[in-house]
Amino acid sequence: MSTEHLDWFKSSHSAGDGGECVEVAATEHAVLVRDSKDVSRPHLAVSPAGWTHFLRCAAGA
Repeated sequence: MSTEHLDWFKSSHSAGDGGECVEVAATEHAVLVRDSKDVSRPHLAVSPAGWTHFLRCAAGA
């Protein structure tokens, strides 16, 4: 899957210095996660339902 033309987002809590952060992009069938320090590395793809579950767990809900 080409990720070249996707809109990637970082958390608003990111320091912006390119440190330990991930970027996220959404497609119709998946949420993609990649390392912001080296965007040429492979990305992780999860289902939208899986991403929602992860966010709920991370938020402690």
